[in-house]
Amino acid sequence: MLPSRPLLRAGIFALVVLQALASDTFIAAVYEHAVILPDPTEKPVSPDDALALMNKNMDVLEGAIKEAAQQGAHIIVTPEDGIYGWRFTRESIYPYLEDIPDPVVNWIPCTDPSRFGPAAVQERLSCMARNNSIYVVANIGDKKLCNSSDPGCPSDGRYQYNTDVVFDPEGKLVARYHKYNLFRGETQFNYPKEPEAVTFETPFGKFGIFTCFDILFREPAVDLVSEMQVDTVLFPTAWMNVLPFLTAVEFHSAWAMGMRVNLLSANTHNINFAMTGSGLFTPEGPAAYHYDSGTEEGCLLIAELSARPRLSPTYPPAVNWSLHATSIKKFPGENDTFSGFVRRDIFTFNELRQKAGNYTVCQGDLCCHLIYQMSEKRKNELYVLGAFDGLHGSLIKYHWQICTLLKCKSADLDTCGQPVEVAQTKFEMFSLSGTFGTSYVFPEVLYSGVHLAPGEFEVLHDGRLKNKHGTSKPLITATLFGRLYEKDPPHPLRT
Repeated sequence: MLPSRPLLRAGIFALVVLQALASDTFIAAVYEHAVILPDPTEKPVSPDDALALMNKNMDVLEGAIKEAAQQGAHIIVTPEDGIYGWRFTRESIYPYLEDIPDPVVNWIPCTDPSRFGPAAVQERLSCMARNNSIYVVANIGDKKLCNSSDPGCPSDGRYQYNTDVVFDPEGKLVARYHKYNLFRGETQFNYPKEPEAVTFETPFGKFGIFTCFDILFREPAVDLVSEMQVDTVLFPTAWMNVLPFLTAVEFHSAWAMGMRVNLLSANTHNINFAMTGSGLFTPEGPAAYHYDSGTEEGCLLIAELSARPRLSPTYPPAVNWSLHATSIKKFPGENDTFSGFVRRDIFTFNELRQKAGNYTVCQGDLCCHLIYQMSEKRKNELYVLGAFDGLHGSLIKYHWQICTLLKCKSADLDTCGQPVEVAQTKFEMFSLSGTFGTSYVFPEVLYSGVHLAPGEFEVLHDGRLKNKHGTSKPLITATLFGRLYEKDPPHPLRT
């Protein structure tokens, strides 16, 4: 006699758990989704029309989830805005929102969809997880009614949250996270009154979750890793690439290395908004990544990762990011510095005039030191050593300290700091360090064509960023990106 469906499903789930417990690794997936966007409107569409659009996107996501599960993935992360897109007002997004309960309610929407009112999106996501025996991470919208007894209640009588949800392989809701650091255009959403440190346990490690702009702030990103000691961070994002330091794959890989944690980063894909770049990033570098600014196609990435990286023999040691730089005097190289803009930030630059040399450039409390040797000094390509110590951003400001070996857009000094994706110059060696006032520093190396350099550079315990055996591709930038969270002014959207 064939086993009943519940018994069969329980057996499959138990097998998945045992397989995960038997290994120090797990298989992770992220899907970069070319989101089907709604027509822009200030008036709300009908609930049926909203659901129809979301089902179109979930059709695509379901295909990726099935494929990931067939390839053995234990978990898949999908992007921020991946189910309904963006371009909303507070009113027009309302039909796309559902009431998402606290996971303590022990709820499987796939088998009990009406328990908390209409929940078609949660039901379908839950069934995707349950039918494929895989953890599913998605970004949707949460709504919570409030009244005049709550002094923070919005005038329309409801809170609206940019929300991540996680369903386990049984389809149970196991995590809900409300985005805390809203970007300036997210006026359709509220931020939670307190930052949420959301974690959950799996057979393959402790997971945490946050969304997009959150990664640049202490709460919840740093607190989740440093205090909650998660092994892996789930990161739905809708990241618009900004060269030279904030392309998605570049910064997210650097963040994983600097924080010494796995980061599963799933980006939306829309080349008109410079959105691309997803990856499975580890403390040692990228296990897999994707960057495509030329097509409108999605991409599924799958890789095997260490379940508990802190226990791995290859786990990188802690770094004293200022040890080397504070132990040496300024290099006696060229001292003719000049100022240049990287977006709105005024950097202090020093031109690398020779094929090889030692340089120092300082700004504020930060001095950056560079030793380098180019394979060839090209007349049509200009490189600089740059330093920045100050507040970045227009409306929302936060404190950066940056040391960078940077290619300029042309041989004109005025172009230094402008976006550039292509280079021709390779380096036989470079060693970059800085007198950072923070332990939160993220090492970046970006090659021509927006390629990462896995395995080709290292960070020494004294804070030096060095290449190992020359650069295999021409260099766009080598950067140490520091964050002084304690110097950040209050977030204007939360005051």
